[in-house]
Amino acid sequence: MASLPFIFFLFFFIISTTLTSAGAAASTIKLSLSPFPHPSSSHPYQILNNLVTSSVARAHHLKHPKAKAGNTTSSPLRAPLFPHSYGGYTISLKFGTPPQTLPFIVDTGSSLSWFPCTSRYLCSQCAFPNVDPAKIPTFAPKLSSSAKLVGCRNPKCSWLFGPDVESRCQDCEPTSENCTQTCPPYLIQYGLGSTAGLLLVENLVFPQKTFQDFLVGCSILSNRQPAGIAGFGRSAKSLPSQLGLKKFSYCLVSRRFDDTGVSSNMLLETGSGSGDAKTPGLSYTPFYRNQVASNPAFKEFYYVTLRKILVGDKHVKVPYSCLVPGSDGNGGTIVDSGSTFTFMERPVFEVVSKEFEKQMGNYRRAREIENISGLAPCFNISGYTSIKFPELSFQFKGGAKMALPLVNYFSFVGDDKVACLMIVSDNVVGQGSHSGPAIILGSFQQQNYYIEFDMANDRFGWAERSCA
Repeated sequence: MASLPFIFFLFFFIISTTLTSAGAAASTIKLSLSPFPHPSSSHPYQILNNLVTSSVARAHHLKHPKAKAGNTTSSPLRAPLFPHSYGGYTISLKFGTPPQTLPFIVDTGSSLSWFPCTSRYLCSQCAFPNVDPAKIPTFAPKLSSSAKLVGCRNPKCSWLFGPDVESRCQDCEPTSENCTQTCPPYLIQYGLGSTAGLLLVENLVFPQKTFQDFLVGCSILSNRQPAGIAGFGRSAKSLPSQLGLKKFSYCLVSRRFDDTGVSSNMLLETGSGSGDAKTPGLSYTPFYRNQVASNPAFKEFYYVTLRKILVGDKHVKVPYSCLVPGSDGNGGTIVDSGSTFTFMERPVFEVVSKEFEKQMGNYRRAREIENISGLAPCFNISGYTSIKFPELSFQFKGGAKMALPLVNYFSFVGDDKVACLMIVSDNVVGQGSHSGPAIILGSFQQQNYYIEFDMANDRFGWAERSCA
């Protein structure tokens, strides 16, 4: 395995040998959102097990992240949004001069956007369906006249590494105003995946508007990352913050762990808009600012205040410490497009799953399928002509309720004989495990909902829709 100093030298060498404006009025950007492929496996149980493992690993990462160092209005910018069997959804973005188009996984749980960069991009464990690791689309800095490495004293370097980053720039004299030393390399973890590279400022190009000096990562080495990440979190380096978005919204088409050509739209709205006007038909709940978080990374997350979880008509007794962040910032609920299945800490999951078991006591548990898939509880429903599943509902601060469609929380596994609850947890029990968000609302539970992140009014909105 290469040493870190060698890898960092490789970053500098590759980028330095490959590097060689005006914007229009604010608008709404429309993007297409598509699903991303999952690691290849011909067996549906293995695919599900991979997705469960990925969701739990993602939850552990979000719960225990490493701390890192105008009034114009018009129509939104739009882009197609495609689902993938991997569990994620992608949009295409254009960077550079002239523009180069690349796919990006939409991630509301992180903030830095990055693309696979240079012809030397290396990605381990990237043998995904319909993906040739040797042919992953990459950005070529040498073909863009607007690509620039971020300097160590550029304020945008501190967005990732913190205000003391200059202490890591040994070649910068304290009195030097024109230090040319490059911002340090980054290394970012995404649950089961990771990426590393150098920071660039580059033009982000939409048909209606070009955003200059956009901070983006040029990744040289990655693990399980055959596409870039579009970071939609809450920090200064995120795409919404850099573009000055008033709000963004998406509608996730249904997927059954395969790749389809069906897409929906993602909307990015800039400008001051229409004040605090709500989108017709949407239910809203306020975002919660976790200002006392034990880890600064938690401030990037979109917290919402979940008041009740109902299984059928039964209000399950979820510990209050899980619903509302405590004095240490741990607990609470976040919305994360980068997680496939909704994650619940064990104290929450146990009361929810046991209530399903109680109300579905007439059906035999499919223990073998639970062991293979990683999902539970699963029920054998073969031989029944009519099956009754309790409704699952989330009630948020302000009274708004999200009553999930059955297909968003139960699914047939393997064949039509077994149905499993599509919510995951881990086996960690006790006070020591209570760190970070207790509930992570994943993309599977968001399918066929119009979802709105209204940053201007600090609120989360949703409405059930047919997204295709």
